[in-house]
Amino acid sequence: MKAAYVTKTGPPENILYGDLPVPRPGPTQCLVKVSAVALNPVDTYIRAGKYGPRAFPLTPGFDAAGIVEAVGGDVKRFKPGDRVYVSRTITGAYADKTLVDEDRTYPLPDNVTFGQGAAIGVPYGTAYRALHLRGHAQPAETVLVHGATGGVGIAAVQIGKLMGARVIAAASTPEKRDFAVRFGADQTIDYTKTEWRDTLKEMNGGHGPDVIYDPVGGEVSLQAFRSIAWGGRHLVVGFASGTIPALAFNLPLLKGGALLGVDLAQIQKREPETHARLMAQLFDWLASGKLQPVVGKVVPFENFREAFKTMQSRSALGKMIVKFG
Repeated sequence: MKAAYVTKTGPPENILYGDLPVPRPGPTQCLVKVSAVALNPVDTYIRAGKYGPRAFPLTPGFDAAGIVEAVGGDVKRFKPGDRVYVSRTITGAYADKTLVDEDRTYPLPDNVTFGQGAAIGVPYGTAYRALHLRGHAQPAETVLVHGATGGVGIAAVQIGKLMGARVIAAASTPEKRDFAVRFGADQTIDYTKTEWRDTLKEMNGGHGPDVIYDPVGGEVSLQAFRSIAWGGRHLVVGFASGTIPALAFNLPLLKGGALLGVDLAQIQKREPETHARLMAQLFDWLASGKLQPVVGKVVPFENFREAFKTMQSRSALGKMIVKFG
């Protein structure tokens, strides 16, 4: 099978492209012919060696969508030919075939493309976990979304609106702010302006945001927390800026605010029943058409290095997808 893999950590240039043996499904596993793979920031962290030691060769990739090709003898819910989304694959998703446990395989509704299917898991699972289970966002509360036009950001915009919140999208260019509005943001703000915190309070009736969804990190995260409403919740999702901020502990005390971490991989391991309920809700929204994952740039598999570089530049709108065939 064709696969992208690394034999050592480092930059995108370290990713190799070649043939690897086709894995055989165990008793409770599915072999899936991959049609589309989502590019997630965690893939770059693992490739760069920032997520602890890994065994090599390593094929990155968590989320994919495709068609079941073979199943183990104890698999009950799937058969060859089924359209599926798969999460946290065993052999890595950056290959034209991947092995996955049955309990991490989900039926893909007919009204959802493979690209949208690949995009659902990490960004939308993270956004729903953050806003619903960690941030407890309520209808009519204000949610400020940083990095609002990337994969996890635009997911938070859409999920926030589905939950009835008022969403303010923070983005650096007019193009990005228009993009956020197109997918549900009520208002937008340019966080590169020196007076952006004053503008934020003006557009929110003199109050700070109740919930801050933050996949960016850096100095803007510190400034955002200084603007949070009394009793607000700041959700730490990632550090796309490349900088992990250091928050003075007196700020949560003075603001009555909470700093809450959100790591979807941890809930999958530590709270599998909660994760199952979360995914069930997402797929209900998918099947009903209430939620349509935003697919941005689609890159042929042969150009996967270009996809990694584009994501690291933070220039992509929506979820980047690598497409097979």
